[in-house]
Amino acid sequence: MNDFNQPLSGNEMPRFAGIPTMFRLPLHEDIADLDVAIVGVPLDIGTSNRNGTRYGPRQIRSESVLVRPYSMATGAAPFDSFQVADAGDVALNPYQLDACIKLIEAHFDKVVAAEALPVTLGGDHTITLPILRALARKHGSMALVHVDAHADINDEMFGEKVAHGTIFRRAIEEGLVEPQRMFQIGLRATGYTADDFDWSRQQGATIVPAEECWYQSLAPLMERVRSVIGPQAPTYLSFDIDGLDPSVAPGTGTPEPAGLSASQGLEIIRGCFGLNIVGADLVEVSPPYDTSGNTALLAANLVFEMLCSLPGCRRR
Repeated sequence: MNDFNQPLSGNEMPRFAGIPTMFRLPLHEDIADLDVAIVGVPLDIGTSNRNGTRYGPRQIRSESVLVRPYSMATGAAPFDSFQVADAGDVALNPYQLDACIKLIEAHFDKVVAAEALPVTLGGDHTITLPILRALARKHGSMALVHVDAHADINDEMFGEKVAHGTIFRRAIEEGLVEPQRMFQIGLRATGYTADDFDWSRQQGATIVPAEECWYQSLAPLMERVRSVIGPQAPTYLSFDIDGLDPSVAPGTGTPEPAGLSASQGLEIIRGCFGLNIVGADLVEVSPPYDTSGNTALLAANLVFEMLCSLPGCRRR
């Protein structure tokens, strides 16, 4: 029997009571003894439409009280496999985006130095760039599985080079990700020009529009993803909740119709098992736009699936 942290059971403390840490795990702001650190980054000043993602980490934690320790579908047992804890939030400057980028990067430098694998709760998608910078200092250029309604490859937004819609152009330009092992899944909706998604393609990335995902299982797609990336390449998983259809995830800043289903989101994350995942994030949950809490509840379950897909997660 290991002595890994276990979520507090709903039979010990009612789920509506107690401190709502992620999955009701202990809070470990000292990450030295962790295999996996769940980190909140409550940022929304990188957004271009509706804000509110600063409340995302808190609401995802609150809804995560309903998530239990074992996956009944896959048999995955992450809390029997790793020492996992809620590592708290990055303390940000709510007035200045550039300062926030530096604070996030410095925080994740410490996570990487502690040999903890970061699983991050956003926050808007801007947070992914400083996380990738910190991870790349250890792993070099990484493969990327990116779920999103948007490619996030603008050269700039309102003259700014770093915002939630520019991060993957910066990541490619800085050599943080390897385009030939980069998949962008769920892209859709309207654009400013007919070639809005072409820059990624021109760099060698694989674009999977939402229309190619409609009405079918994504298990075959994920077989292809695993084949192209391979089991050894360090891989980052970035999941923007607006990759899903607003009918299942309305609580987000830039909703787009006709997105992925909740089950397809699960298939993508489960399909990452077998990849060498070195970090993951779930971003763009904006609780003010979903008072039911369902978006954050789905997000919490997706984060649990991320833990289940980490290398070395036991299957019962």
